Formats: sequence, structure tokens, C-alpha cells
Amino acid sequence: MPRRARENTLASFALALAAGADGIELDVHATSDGIVVVNHDPQLPTGAVIAFTSYAELREQPPHGGQIPTLRDVCGLVKDRAELFVEVKGAGIEALVVEALLAYDGRIAIHSFDHLLIRRLADARCAYRLGALVEDAVEVRALMERTGALDIWPHHPLVTRALVDEVHSLGGRVIPWTVNSAGDVERVTSLGVDGICTDDVLAI
Repeated sequence: MPRRARENTLASFALALAAGADGIELDVHATSDGIVVVNHDPQLPTGAVIAFTSYAELREQPPHGGQIPTLRDVCGLVKDRAELFVEVKGAGIEALVVEALLAYDGRIAIHSFDHLLIRRLADARCAYRLGALVEDAVEVRALMERTGALDIWPHHPLVTRALVDEVHSLGGRVIPWTVNSAGDVERVTSLGVDGICTDDVLAI
């Protein structure tokens, strides 16, 4: 709930759960010592780059470093009260992400704008549902076949009935982002999407 608490923090996720969200979407990177952490950007306001910073050093970064949870912290908070949608942002960190999720018994799906990363997970027979994020029009059948993704995450203006029907015909789900107005919610819902990624559950 980034409109009510800083995004990608335990406080924000707790608010979303309390508001009745049945899914939690988060962004992950990995520190220099291999700890998967939850943060949108690869770099902090201080200039520290997560991939080149140890977890201990990261926690000392002002003003928000102390609020950056690990992926395992979020798993401990959610405890299967919602499906966990993990967007992998860090380059080449998919093995670390999968390892961090191994002890979690809840529902999990992994998605990314890095379609080659999703293909690598598919080739490794990843046990989790995989998804591809898109911000431009694509031929979804070809994308799903190329990546091994079942979930398609389009920017919400891209959602059409044809896109939804095509993904459904292949056994997939359509989850548009970021749907923040009642009008947009009504439009994509009428087209048969399977979920909505929003910044504020209570506002829609």
C-alpha cells in the first residue's frame, strides 16, 4: 500500500493484508553477500547500489536502509494469507530468489521484465508459476512460448479482450499493473482479467 506506507516495507504489506488483499507484489534485488532484499530500485537515495553493498551495510544506510526487509522477512509476515508475487529486478539473481523461497509453504509466483531470466527459470524446471511483465504491445502467444511464462503482466492500457482470451486459451493469467482508478478497475475487470495490481486496495 505505497500510498499509505513506504512501498516494499513490512508496514506497507501489513496494511495491504489488513485491507483484504489476496496477493502481495514485491520487488527483489540481492546484496553483495547474496541476501535477497525487497526494494523497488537498485540504488538507494544515498547512492549505495544494492548489488555492491553487503546486507549489514545496507541496513545502516539512511534514511530508509533500516526499513528494507529481506524476502524471508516478507514470507514470515504473509504466511500464506495471500499469494506472493515476486518481481525479480536484480540481474541474474534467480537462483538466490528460489533458494530464499524454499522454506515458504505459501502460494508463490515469480515474474520479471527480464524475459531471459524467466526462460532460465523455466528451463531449470522452477516449481513456481512464472510470469512476464510487458509495457508495450506484444504477441502474447509467442511471448509465453518463448519464456515459459503462464502469467502475463501488461501495463493496464494494453489489456484487451483479445489479449485476455489468448492468454486464457494457453492456461495463463492476466494481471495488469498499476490499476489505481475505479474506472480502470471497471474496464479491466469487464475484460476478464485474473487479478489487479494496485497501489491502494482501499481506494478501488
